[in-house]
Amino acid sequence: MPQLHAQPYDLDANGFYFESIEDYARKAKLNRNRFGDVVEEYEIQFIDGEDINCALAKAWGINQANIGGYFKACDEWEDYQKKIFIIAVGEIGHSFDPEDVHPEEFDVDLYHVGSMKELAEQMVDEGLFGDIPEHLERYIDMDAIACDLDYDYTETEIAGETLIYRAA
Repeated sequence: MPQLHAQPYDLDANGFYFESIEDYARKAKLNRNRFGDVVEEYEIQFIDGEDINCALAKAWGINQANIGGYFKACDEWEDYQKKIFIIAVGEIGHSFDPEDVHPEEFDVDLYHVGSMKELAEQMVDEGLFGDIPEHLERYIDMDAIACDLDYDYTETEIAGETLIYRAA
């Protein structure tokens, strides 16, 4: 579970660390500034956790109004779903409802390869360019195919992993 920090905008108040929406609600309710007033507004900061959850927090744009959905996504989503969301929202700029978001709704094709050339090789191996006779395979210019793929596909890095995607 990620650890977040609620940093008050009130300069006379102290922040607190939390690891769930319930923990946040309990601590926020009790937090007071030095004059005894309730602290109402916080900047939410990602402090510690898995790299994928850090990237998810950045794409999510975590704030005190949407952290409930963020914690739910961290708990319930698989890593591939988090990657689709990070690409769709964080890189492409799709909007989302933090209380009702499903990564499968985003039209993102994700490939776990390290380069466009690897993607080209994978596509040729899978027969996406048709049947290629074995005696002609060595004449296929993978670099040229990779260059062509660069028009429709994008390379990115998420949580230290290089991925290639195509999105609508």
